[in-house]
Amino acid sequence: MNQATLHQLKVFEAAARHSSFTRAAEELFLTQPTVSMQIKQLTKSVGLPLFEQVGKRLFLTEAGRELFATCRQIFETIAQFEMKVADLKGLKQGQLRLAAITTAKYFIPRLLGPFCQLYPGIEISLQVTNHERILDRMLNNLDDLYIMSQVPEHLDINSQAFLDNSLVVIAPADHPLANQANIPIERLSQEPFIMREPGSGTRRAVQSLLDEHAVKVKVKLELGSNEAIKQAIAGGLGISILSRHTLITDASEFSILDVQHFPIKRMWYIVHPSGKQLSIVARTYYEYLVDAAQKFVEKTATVSLKSNIAESGQ
Repeated sequence: MNQATLHQLKVFEAAARHSSFTRAAEELFLTQPTVSMQIKQLTKSVGLPLFEQVGKRLFLTEAGRELFATCRQIFETIAQFEMKVADLKGLKQGQLRLAAITTAKYFIPRLLGPFCQLYPGIEISLQVTNHERILDRMLNNLDDLYIMSQVPEHLDINSQAFLDNSLVVIAPADHPLANQANIPIERLSQEPFIMREPGSGTRRAVQSLLDEHAVKVKVKLELGSNEAIKQAIAGGLGISILSRHTLITDASEFSILDVQHFPIKRMWYIVHPSGKQLSIVARTYYEYLVDAAQKFVEKTATVSLKSNIAESGQ
C-alpha cells in the first residue's frame, strides 16, 4: 500500500460507492479508461482483487469492502483536519451534508439561506427523500446530519427536537366541513382519502391514530409527494393528513378541518449516529438550526396573523 496514492483511493471510493467505473468517471470528471487504470494500479499495490464482475454488475471483493471502509475513514479524517485548520484560521469553510425527509423541504431551504450568508465558504449538499431511505443513508454514514420527524428507536443515535411538526386534516377551502367545529374522527370514514405512500413517516403516524380509534378510511389515491397530494386536494379528489408546514406558501387554497384527536403532535428532530464525530461545520449548523427554528416559528406566526386579519377585513 506504500505505492497507493490519495487520488487512486478517491477513484476507488467513487467506483465502489456507485458500483460503476462509468459513474465514478462522470463524478470525478475523468475518462473511464483513466478510472480503470487507477483501479488497476491500486489493485496491484494491494495485491488482491478489489472488484469482481458477475454478469453486468460490479461487486466488491472482501478486500475491496475492507478498503472501501478504510477510504471512508481516511477521507473523514482529512475533512476533519481541513475544517480544524480553517477553524484555527478563524474561518468557517468546508462541506455540510444534510439529508431530510420530504416534508422538511418546505422550511429547511428557508433556514439554509441565512446560514449560507453567514458562512459563504461552506458547500452544502441536501438530499431529500422518504423515511426509509433516510435510515439507509444513516446506516451507510452518507451524511453529517439528518432531519427527521420520527426518531428511529432501534438505532443508537443522538437527537434534538427543534421545531413543531403537527399533522392536520387538510381539505379544499370550500369543503362542507370547513366551518364545522369538533368533527368526530369517525366522520373521516365518509370522505375519499389521499394518502402518502407506504414507507412514509406521515403514513405510519396517520395509520396509527386511525387504528387506535378503529376508523377505516376510503383511500382513493396513494401519492409519493406532498405537492401531488395538495394538487389532488385542490382538484377535489379528497382530503388528506399532512404536516402543517406543507401549507406555508399557499394556505389560502386549503382549510384545516377541526377534527377530534387532531392535530397529531409531532416534532422535527436533528439526528446523527451516537458514535459519529461531528465536523466543525456540522456542529455549527446544529447549533444554528436550533436557534433559527424558533425565529422561523415566530416569523411564520406573524405572517399567519396578518393574513387572518386581512381576510377578516379588520
